[in-house]
Amino acid sequence: LAGETIDFDGLPIEYDDTVLTPRPWTAAQSHWARELLATAPDGPVLELCAGAGHIGLLAVHGTGRALVQVDASVHACAWAVRNARRCGVPAEVRHGRMGDMLAPQERFAVIIADPPWVPSDGVDRFPADPRTAIDGGPDGLDLARECVTIIGRHLQARGAAVLQVADREQAARLAPTAADSGLTTIEIRDHDRGALVLLRRTGGQTMAGGRSVDPKHDRTDEPGGDEQESGSPTVPGIEGPEGVPDLPVPDDPGTGGPDDD
Repeated sequence: LAGETIDFDGLPIEYDDTVLTPRPWTAAQSHWARELLATAPDGPVLELCAGAGHIGLLAVHGTGRALVQVDASVHACAWAVRNARRCGVPAEVRHGRMGDMLAPQERFAVIIADPPWVPSDGVDRFPADPRTAIDGGPDGLDLARECVTIIGRHLQARGAAVLQVADREQAARLAPTAADSGLTTIEIRDHDRGALVLLRRTGGQTMAGGRSVDPKHDRTDEPGGDEQESGSPTVPGIEGPEGVPDLPVPDDPGTGGPDDD
Protein backbone atom coordinates (compact mmCIF):
# COMPACT_ATOMS: atom_id res chain seq x y z
CA LEU A 1 0.00 0.00 0.00
CA ALA A 2 1.26 3.44 -0.91
CA GLY A 3 -0.79 6.54 -0.34
CA GLU A 4 -1.11 9.86 1.41
CA THR A 5 -1.37 10.68 5.10
CA ILE A 6 -3.74 13.19 6.66
CA ASP A 7 -3.80 14.45 10.24
CA PHE A 8 -7.34 13.55 11.27
CA ASP A 9 -7.71 15.57 14.44
CA GLY A 10 -4.49 14.15 15.84
CA LEU A 11 -4.53 10.68 14.29
CA PRO A 12 -2.32 9.92 11.26
CA ILE A 13 -4.67 8.39 8.69
CA GLU A 14 -3.44 6.88 5.43
CA TYR A 15 -5.49 6.48 2.26
CA ASP A 16 -5.28 6.57 -1.52
CA ASP A 17 -7.61 7.28 -4.44
CA THR A 18 -9.38 3.93 -4.07
CA VAL A 19 -11.16 5.25 -0.98
CA LEU A 20 -12.89 8.48 -0.04
CA THR A 21 -10.48 11.13 1.22
CA PRO A 22 -11.07 11.68 4.97
CA ARG A 23 -13.02 14.91 5.50
CA PRO A 24 -11.93 17.00 8.49
CA TRP A 25 -15.53 17.89 9.38
CA THR A 26 -16.36 14.24 10.04
CA ALA A 27 -14.22 14.37 13.18
CA ALA A 28 -17.39 15.86 14.69
CA GLN A 29 -19.02 12.45 14.26
CA SER A 30 -16.11 10.83 16.08
CA HIS A 31 -16.29 13.30 18.95
CA TRP A 32 -20.04 12.88 19.34
CA ALA A 33 -19.72 9.10 19.41
CA ARG A 34 -16.91 9.42 21.93
CA GLU A 35 -19.12 11.59 24.17
CA LEU A 36 -21.85 8.96 23.99
CA LEU A 37 -19.41 6.24 25.01
CA ALA A 38 -18.97 7.93 28.38
CA THR A 39 -22.51 6.91 29.39
CA ALA A 40 -23.03 3.94 27.08
CA PRO A 41 -23.23 0.37 28.40
CA ASP A 42 -20.25 -1.94 28.25
CA GLY A 43 -19.57 -3.43 24.86
CA PRO A 44 -17.86 -2.82 21.54
CA VAL A 45 -18.36 -0.09 18.97
CA LEU A 46 -19.49 -0.78 15.40
CA GLU A 47 -18.68 1.37 12.38
CA LEU A 48 -20.66 0.75 9.19
CA CYS A 49 -19.34 1.90 5.79
CA ALA A 50 -16.04 2.55 7.53
CA GLY A 51 -13.90 3.56 4.55
CA ALA A 52 -10.32 4.13 5.69
CA GLY A 53 -11.56 3.71 9.26
CA HIS A 54 -10.72 7.19 10.55
CA ILE A 55 -14.09 8.11 12.10
CA GLY A 56 -14.36 4.97 14.21
CA LEU A 57 -10.68 5.02 15.14
CA LEU A 58 -10.85 8.59 16.45
CA ALA A 59 -14.04 7.76 18.37
CA VAL A 60 -12.52 4.87 20.33
CA HIS A 61 -8.84 5.83 20.47
CA GLY A 62 -7.63 5.62 24.05
CA THR A 63 -10.98 4.41 25.42
CA GLY A 64 -10.16 0.71 25.57
CA ARG A 65 -13.32 -0.10 23.62
CA ALA A 66 -13.14 -2.81 20.98
CA LEU A 67 -14.03 -1.66 17.47
CA VAL A 68 -15.65 -3.59 14.62
CA GLN A 69 -15.47 -1.92 11.20
CA VAL A 70 -17.36 -3.05 8.11
CA ASP A 71 -16.95 -1.99 4.49
CA ALA A 72 -17.81 -3.52 1.12
CA SER A 73 -14.55 -2.31 -0.46
CA VAL A 74 -11.52 -4.54 -0.04
CA HIS A 75 -9.30 -1.48 -0.61
CA ALA A 76 -11.03 0.43 2.19
CA CYS A 77 -10.63 -2.55 4.50
CA ALA A 78 -6.91 -2.77 3.77
CA TRP A 79 -6.48 0.90 4.68
CA ALA A 80 -8.65 0.49 7.79
CA VAL A 81 -6.39 -2.36 8.95
CA ARG A 82 -3.27 -0.31 8.35
CA ASN A 83 -4.70 2.72 10.15
CA ALA A 84 -5.90 0.68 13.12
CA ARG A 85 -2.41 -0.76 13.55
CA ARG A 86 -0.75 2.60 13.26
CA CYS A 87 -3.14 4.18 15.78
CA GLY A 88 -2.88 1.28 18.21
CA VAL A 89 -6.61 0.57 18.25
CA PRO A 90 -7.86 -3.03 18.73
CA ALA A 91 -10.07 -3.23 15.65
CA GLU A 92 -11.66 -6.09 13.76
CA VAL A 93 -12.16 -5.16 10.12
CA ARG A 94 -14.76 -7.11 8.15
CA HIS A 95 -14.96 -7.04 4.37
CA GLY A 96 -18.33 -7.58 2.71
CA ARG A 97 -21.91 -6.37 2.54
CA MET A 98 -22.78 -4.98 5.94
CA GLY A 99 -25.98 -6.99 6.22
CA ASP A 100 -23.94 -10.19 5.95
CA MET A 101 -21.07 -9.24 8.24
CA LEU A 102 -22.81 -9.35 11.62
CA ALA A 103 -23.99 -12.42 13.48
CA PRO A 104 -27.63 -12.22 14.64
CA GLN A 105 -26.67 -12.14 18.31
CA GLU A 106 -24.01 -9.40 18.10
CA ARG A 107 -24.83 -6.19 19.97
CA PHE A 108 -22.96 -2.89 20.19
CA ALA A 109 -22.93 -0.09 22.72
CA VAL A 110 -22.45 2.63 20.09
CA ILE A 111 -22.86 2.37 16.32
CA ILE A 112 -21.33 4.83 13.86
CA ALA A 113 -22.68 4.82 10.31
CA ASP A 114 -21.07 6.71 7.44
CA PRO A 115 -23.01 5.60 4.34
CA PRO A 116 -22.78 7.18 0.89
CA TRP A 117 -25.58 9.76 0.60
CA VAL A 118 -25.21 11.42 -2.81
CA PRO A 119 -28.10 10.65 -5.22
CA SER A 120 -26.90 8.60 -8.18
CA ASP A 121 -27.63 11.35 -10.68
CA GLY A 122 -25.32 13.69 -8.78
CA VAL A 123 -22.18 11.62 -8.38
CA ASP A 124 -20.65 12.90 -11.64
CA ARG A 125 -20.17 16.26 -9.91
CA PHE A 126 -17.45 14.62 -7.80
CA PRO A 127 -15.08 12.93 -10.29
CA ALA A 128 -12.26 12.70 -7.74
CA ASP A 129 -14.28 10.43 -5.46
CA PRO A 130 -14.74 6.67 -5.95
CA ARG A 131 -18.31 6.25 -7.13
CA THR A 132 -19.07 3.40 -4.76
CA ALA A 133 -17.99 5.57 -1.82
CA ILE A 134 -20.53 8.33 -2.52
CA ASP A 135 -23.39 6.80 -4.57
CA GLY A 136 -26.39 6.41 -2.28
CA GLY A 137 -28.87 5.28 -4.93
CA PRO A 138 -31.73 7.16 -6.60
CA ASP A 139 -32.55 9.36 -3.60
CA GLY A 140 -29.18 9.05 -1.86
CA LEU A 141 -30.57 6.95 0.97
CA ASP A 142 -30.37 3.30 -0.12
CA LEU A 143 -27.41 2.48 2.10
CA ALA A 144 -28.51 4.87 4.83
CA ARG A 145 -31.78 2.92 5.14
CA GLU A 146 -29.81 -0.32 5.33
CA CYS A 147 -27.63 1.20 8.06
CA VAL A 148 -30.71 2.22 10.07
CA THR A 149 -32.17 -1.27 9.76
CA ILE A 150 -28.89 -2.80 10.96
CA ILE A 151 -28.73 -0.33 13.84
CA GLY A 152 -32.21 -1.47 14.87
CA ARG A 153 -31.04 -5.09 14.93
CA HIS A 154 -27.69 -4.67 16.65
CA LEU A 155 -27.84 -1.67 19.01
CA GLN A 156 -27.84 -2.42 22.71
CA ALA A 157 -30.88 -1.38 24.72
CA ARG A 158 -29.23 1.69 26.23
CA GLY A 159 -26.88 2.30 23.35
CA ALA A 160 -26.75 5.11 20.80
CA ALA A 161 -26.01 5.50 17.11
CA VAL A 162 -24.63 8.45 15.14
CA LEU A 163 -25.59 8.41 11.45
CA GLN A 164 -24.14 10.70 8.80
CA VAL A 165 -26.43 12.12 6.09
CA ALA A 166 -26.45 15.09 3.73
CA ASP A 167 -28.94 17.30 5.58
CA ARG A 168 -32.08 17.48 7.69
CA GLU A 169 -34.26 16.65 4.70
CA GLN A 170 -32.54 13.30 4.29
CA ALA A 171 -32.83 12.74 8.04
CA ALA A 172 -36.57 13.35 7.84
CA ARG A 173 -36.95 10.90 4.96
CA LEU A 174 -35.25 8.22 7.08
CA ALA A 175 -37.79 8.59 9.89
CA PRO A 176 -40.16 5.83 8.65
CA THR A 177 -37.28 3.34 8.42
CA ALA A 178 -36.13 4.34 11.89
CA ALA A 179 -39.62 3.88 13.31
CA ASP A 180 -39.95 0.46 11.68
CA SER A 181 -36.60 -0.46 13.25
CA GLY A 182 -37.65 0.58 16.75
CA LEU A 183 -35.54 3.76 16.71
CA THR A 184 -36.19 7.43 17.36
CA THR A 185 -34.25 10.47 16.17
CA ILE A 186 -33.12 12.31 19.30
CA GLU A 187 -31.06 15.12 17.81
CA ILE A 188 -29.71 16.41 14.49
CA ARG A 189 -26.54 18.47 14.25
CA ASP A 190 -25.82 20.48 11.10
CA HIS A 191 -22.33 20.86 9.66
CA ASP A 192 -20.93 22.61 6.61
CA ARG A 193 -20.86 19.48 4.45
CA GLY A 194 -23.37 17.18 6.06
CA ALA A 195 -25.52 16.43 9.06
CA LEU A 196 -25.28 14.01 11.97
CA VAL A 197 -28.28 12.17 13.42
CA LEU A 198 -28.45 10.68 16.91
CA LEU A 199 -30.64 7.56 17.11
CA ARG A 200 -31.75 5.66 20.21
CA ARG A 201 -34.24 2.90 20.89
CA THR A 202 -37.83 4.06 20.98
CA GLY A 203 -39.33 4.22 24.48
CA GLY A 204 -36.45 2.28 26.02
CA GLN A 205 -37.57 -0.94 24.36
CA THR A 206 -35.03 -3.70 24.57
CA MET A 207 -34.89 -5.09 21.08
CA ALA A 208 -37.17 -5.33 18.10
CA GLY A 209 -38.93 -8.66 18.40
CA GLY A 210 -38.83 -8.68 22.19
CA ARG A 211 -35.45 -10.36 22.64
CA SER A 212 -33.71 -9.73 25.94
CA VAL A 213 -30.35 -8.00 26.18
CA ASP A 214 -27.50 -8.71 28.56
CA PRO A 215 -26.16 -5.18 29.18
CA LYS A 216 -22.66 -6.51 29.93
CA HIS A 217 -22.27 -8.26 26.62
CA ASP A 218 -22.90 -7.56 22.96
CA ARG A 219 -25.31 -10.48 22.61
CA THR A 220 -28.95 -11.29 23.08
CA ASP A 221 -30.68 -14.44 24.19
CA GLU A 222 -31.97 -15.90 20.96
CA PRO A 223 -35.06 -18.01 21.53
CA GLY A 224 -35.28 -21.47 20.05
CA GLY A 225 -31.65 -22.30 19.39
CA ASP A 226 -28.03 -22.31 20.45
CA GLU A 227 -25.85 -19.26 20.13
CA GLN A 228 -24.55 -18.90 16.60
CA GLU A 229 -20.94 -18.27 15.78
CA SER A 230 -20.12 -15.36 13.54
CA GLY A 231 -18.76 -16.39 10.17
CA SER A 232 -17.88 -12.82 9.22
CA PRO A 233 -14.65 -12.50 7.27
CA THR A 234 -12.07 -10.02 8.48
CA VAL A 235 -9.01 -8.50 6.87
CA PRO A 236 -5.83 -10.27 8.05
CA GLY A 237 -3.64 -8.60 10.63
CA ILE A 238 -6.49 -7.70 13.03
CA GLU A 239 -7.86 -10.16 15.54
CA GLY A 240 -11.05 -11.86 14.41
CA PRO A 241 -12.43 -14.68 12.26
CA GLU A 242 -10.85 -15.97 9.08
CA GLY A 243 -9.38 -13.29 6.86
CA VAL A 244 -9.82 -12.24 3.27
CA PRO A 245 -7.03 -14.09 1.43
CA ASP A 246 -4.17 -12.37 -0.39
CA LEU A 247 -5.01 -8.87 0.76
CA PRO A 248 -1.85 -6.68 0.63
CA VAL A 249 -1.56 -5.47 4.23
CA PRO A 250 1.95 -4.24 5.17
CA ASP A 251 3.77 -4.93 8.42
CA ASP A 252 3.72 -1.23 9.37
CA PRO A 253 0.91 -0.18 11.15
CA GLY A 254 -14.66 6.29 3.31
CA THR A 255 -16.68 8.27 4.27
CA GLY A 256 -17.73 11.82 4.94
CA GLY A 257 -19.61 12.81 1.82
CA PRO A 258 -18.29 14.02 -1.52
CA ASP A 259 -15.30 16.27 -1.98
CA ASP A 260 -16.56 19.69 -2.94
CA ASP A 261 -13.12 21.17 -3.36
